[in-house]
Amino acid sequence: MSSRKFFVGGNWKMNGDKESLGELIMTLNTASLNDETEVVCGAPSIYLDYARSKLDQRIGVAAQNCYKVPKGAFTGEISPAMIKDCGIDWVILGHSERRHVFGESDELIGQKVAHCLESDLGVIACIGEKLEEREAGTTEDVVFEQTKFIADNVKDWTRVVLAYEPVWAIGTGKTATPDQAQEVHEKLRGWLRANVSDAVADSLRIIYGGSVTGGNCKELAAQPDIDGFLVGGASLKPEFVDIINARS
Repeated sequence: MSSRKFFVGGNWKMNGDKESLGELIMTLNTASLNDETEVVCGAPSIYLDYARSKLDQRIGVAAQNCYKVPKGAFTGEISPAMIKDCGIDWVILGHSERRHVFGESDELIGQKVAHCLESDLGVIACIGEKLEEREAGTTEDVVFEQTKFIADNVKDWTRVVLAYEPVWAIGTGKTATPDQAQEVHEKLRGWLRANVSDAVADSLRIIYGGSVTGGNCKELAAQPDIDGFLVGGASLKPEFVDIINARS
């Protein structure tokens, strides 16, 4: 097993209210969680303060997105400075929904990555191909290109987690098989080795996202290049605890 610390992120997306999230937080706070796993919950921006004040300190909190500058006339956006001010240490950037629903470009995501890292905020950077891209055999081209825009904006890799999320598996109930996921993770590590450094290739946590459940998490977690998960729907349910403990 590698020395990379297993990382499980929960992406709550645009779900929950104080009542339901309060119940979820209570479940997480009282659960027996594997000490060897780093856990981070991505809360809607309006609930970041609430989540941080209620969640046990052993669980991190992430914003689900932010903008590329500290402040200014950007109605509806939040900045790394504001996120940090709420006591939060992470942000999710480049999620497929940001890319494909809201039209964020590789370039913009790269700029956000640079600014967040300069602001001392950890980044969960997401990449992944669409179904037609996988069927056309261009998975590697797509994820390498997305990764390049991220890598070009990283000076310190210790605050970065790379999340591979095949778009065709997000919220569809389709999961990449452990072999399919492992293959892409291994190729990403190879790309990092060739284009960044051996040290980064060996130490960077590459996590998998895309319909991860309590039922399939153990088999995925057993793959040598899968260092954790970014979990959507299941992160709002008690089974999130089973996913956190996938390596126990």
